[in-house]
Amino acid sequence: MDEIIAEFIAETNENLEELDNDLVTLEQNPNDEELIARIFRVLHTIKGTCGFLGLSRLESIAHKGEDVLGLFRDKKLEVKPAYVTLIFESFDKIKEIVSAIETTGEEPSGDDTALLAKLQAAYNGEDIGGDETSPSAETPPTETSSDEFEIFHEEEEEKEPESEELEAEEPQDKAAENAANPKEQQAAAAKSTSTGSLRVAVDVLENLMTIVSELVLTRNQLLQIARQSNNDEYLSSLQRLNLVVSELQEGVMKTRMQPVGNAWAKLPRIIRDLSHELGKKVDLEMHGQDTELDRQVLDLIKDPLTHMVRNSADHGIELPEERIAKGKNPTGKVVLNAYHQGGHINIEISDDGKGLSTEKIKKKILEKELATPDELEEMTTKQIQQFIFNASFSTAEKVTSVSGRGVGMDVVRSNIEKIGGSIEMRSEEDVGTTFTIRIPLTLAIMSSLIIEVSGQRFAIPQLAVSELVRIGMQTNDIENINGTPVLRLREQLLPLVCLSDLFGLEEAEDKKSKYIVVTKVGSYMFGLIVDDVYEFEEIVVKPLAKNLKNIAVFSGNTILGDGNVIMILDPVGILKTVGIQDVVESHEEEQTQHTDQGPETLLLLFRAGNNTMKAVPLDMVSRLEEITIDKIEYAKGNQVIQYLDHLMPVFNIDTNAVESKTRPLIILKHEGKNAGLMVDQILDVTKYYGEIDNDSHGNVLGSIIINENAADVINGTSFANQGTLINEETVNG
Repeated sequence: MDEIIAEFIAETNENLEELDNDLVTLEQNPNDEELIARIFRVLHTIKGTCGFLGLSRLESIAHKGEDVLGLFRDKKLEVKPAYVTLIFESFDKIKEIVSAIETTGEEPSGDDTALLAKLQAAYNGEDIGGDETSPSAETPPTETSSDEFEIFHEEEEEKEPESEELEAEEPQDKAAENAANPKEQQAAAAKSTSTGSLRVAVDVLENLMTIVSELVLTRNQLLQIARQSNNDEYLSSLQRLNLVVSELQEGVMKTRMQPVGNAWAKLPRIIRDLSHELGKKVDLEMHGQDTELDRQVLDLIKDPLTHMVRNSADHGIELPEERIAKGKNPTGKVVLNAYHQGGHINIEISDDGKGLSTEKIKKKILEKELATPDELEEMTTKQIQQFIFNASFSTAEKVTSVSGRGVGMDVVRSNIEKIGGSIEMRSEEDVGTTFTIRIPLTLAIMSSLIIEVSGQRFAIPQLAVSELVRIGMQTNDIENINGTPVLRLREQLLPLVCLSDLFGLEEAEDKKSKYIVVTKVGSYMFGLIVDDVYEFEEIVVKPLAKNLKNIAVFSGNTILGDGNVIMILDPVGILKTVGIQDVVESHEEEQTQHTDQGPETLLLLFRAGNNTMKAVPLDMVSRLEEITIDKIEYAKGNQVIQYLDHLMPVFNIDTNAVESKTRPLIILKHEGKNAGLMVDQILDVTKYYGEIDNDSHGNVLGSIIINENAADVINGTSFANQGTLINEETVNG
């Protein structure tokens, strides 16, 4: 395909995605002159470009649409829903034609007489009808994926908009001049006209990511050699290499990152069209659009997100008269919220609709013979609601153009779990429903906990690891319920899976203690019994061989620094294989009790300084160690210890305590960098419900009340960042 055409297609697709949202906003704010001017300029640009590219069909539609928008701009035509719908139809037709050009390289033939006539009628101020009807009989074409995307630099300054007058008075001879000089036009297409961005082919970034992945493997191998040889001759150079590779890895990952808002671009249009079609009033709120994740992950979650939002509007939100009868606002609300948490992304889709009817679900369960009446009586509400994730399960009374809630939810969950994510749900009848999707930031390189079972090592994605518990072999904490071992952890029963039994391996007899890796999949918590745990490591994910793809407990493999190939465990597959979901009631029941108190945060409690209690968010904690004081050294006046392959800064926040020979050390990890906190005593891990004050940029986030005691919450990020600066100063010095 000609490069100029390819550039035109990419830019047009991007512009039309933005215009969908702009038109939805314009319908709600018909007097927004700046918004009208922006839509006009984009359509004017499309029309002008079509002119010198010889795309006559596109030019005709864009020209007529521009004429109508010109009347909006000049306040000669009122912005009505019917006219907005007509502009939407024009955009849909343009998308359809552009998609065909992208496939065939040529503009397709077609008859646009009816559409052009309606646009002309609108331009003449005639009543085209449709204000109270469905916005369009046509289904918007499927969004086409571009083979390119923008890399935006943070230092880019906001470009001043071109004046409306200059845009409107652009001479047509300029287009002819550009068409007469294709080489010059091609050069302009090769680079972005903005100095702050550059259009790069995805294949180039994919190849670069592959090279960086191999470099990470080589780095890990060198670090392993350094650990075994204890040779300090090249330690400084190796530390510098480690720092550079980490920065390069982070930089390449940023080129692949895109805001999650890109996956939400078409949702306002979908909600707008459904509202008209179903006779409902629905507002869509979106928060955290700038939260970034890997482009590959973004592409994979677009369809599940779209499906769930459509369901919320179709079968979640009631009709206005139903909402008024329930004492609700006649306008329903669908809210999307994305935010970082640890090394993953949370996306919440919630609505204030009618929620899930437990009785309807029970009825459908019995109809499909998925459970007996006696079994249903023993199930919790949460367990009954989980049946909506069964294949072809729906409580919708009628089939509409939008799937009923439950239709395809098994596919949604399956697609999310394929990328190492999970989905959980909370629903209350006549209050609303909230789905929470938890997904990794990237699929190429991820942080994982390395464990050992019967002499063999495995990797568990950090996304699934909640905490680690050490138990003695003679402990009485492990009990047995219906043949399943369980651990009493903070007064709750945690079902356990012994990996040596699962894999058919002989247990190590010389082990005096073992570890339980507390793992979370969706709303379920369970423990994996392992012999030993190592450090969290950045691993390069390799796909499974064809003959291993059907083994559910593995999701891939990786190469460690010592050259050994190990398997990556799939917590979802393990949960399905052993079938322990129903051994213990879901933690969601507890979470529901604390909904009004605020979000849940896991905190590590410890004592430091005058025997006072302090806490640090658990997702910042990499490991707990016990160190002897004589291991502390000084570099550039800062306390450090030799930790694995580098010098790790150590902070003593316990300034008044009496020195002892050994001290607990909390190892913090942030963006691949470590720092240690020396404390008096490790207490416990606890849940805190509520907002933690974050108005401080110092070492303390704020103060909270836990078990009727005041506790300062330590800002782990602050200490980790200070440690990074000290480490770089030490290496460079």
